[in-house]
Amino acid sequence: MRKSEVLTCLRQQGVVAVIRGESLEEGIAISKACIQGGLTAIEMAYTNANASQIIKELNAMYQDNPEVLIGAGTVLDAPTARNAILAGAKYIVSPSFDNDTAILCNRYGVPYVPGCMTIKEIVTAMEVGSELIKLFPGSAFGPSYVGAIQSPLPQASIMVTGGVKVDNVKQWFDAGVDAVGVGGELNKLGAKGQWDEITRVAAQYVQAVKEAR
Repeated sequence: MRKSEVLTCLRQQGVVAVIRGESLEEGIAISKACIQGGLTAIEMAYTNANASQIIKELNAMYQDNPEVLIGAGTVLDAPTARNAILAGAKYIVSPSFDNDTAILCNRYGVPYVPGCMTIKEIVTAMEVGSELIKLFPGSAFGPSYVGAIQSPLPQASIMVTGGVKVDNVKQWFDAGVDAVGVGGELNKLGAKGQWDEITRVAAQYVQAVKEAR
């Protein structure tokens, strides 16, 4: 899948599940429960020591389902990004901008979605090829900040992560974001082994995004 196709799919789906987990089994189980609920864009965080293996296994499980997009999150540097790409990650997400990671992702034609807070950071990221910017942490700003960014930068495509809940999804989309990232609630349920509840909550997020557009 080409870079442009991955970005189009992420924007069309509108919601990304940020999965952590304490083990390989937990990371896979949370991801599968989310996908069962229709939340098919998975960002597997490298806070899990087994992230590369989880990405490989999820890609193998869902290789015949084009709606499932497995990416990597909490990628802090270029070596980690390369490991994720080799494992099959379709996109790379960072909590902050890293120039070397941006260069590497562009080299391999993989979308790089860096976490940014300021206009300067966003412009810097866009200048080196980031077409989707992660506004993080969203809880520090609120939806009104999106408009403040897009006034001088109407071309900025934003995914907000941090502070997104089912009951405020519409506020973020009304503010102008193209996607949201969610994870806290899903991961807490995963730590308790509540897979059916994860599926239910994931479906709620998918529905909330549909209604918000």
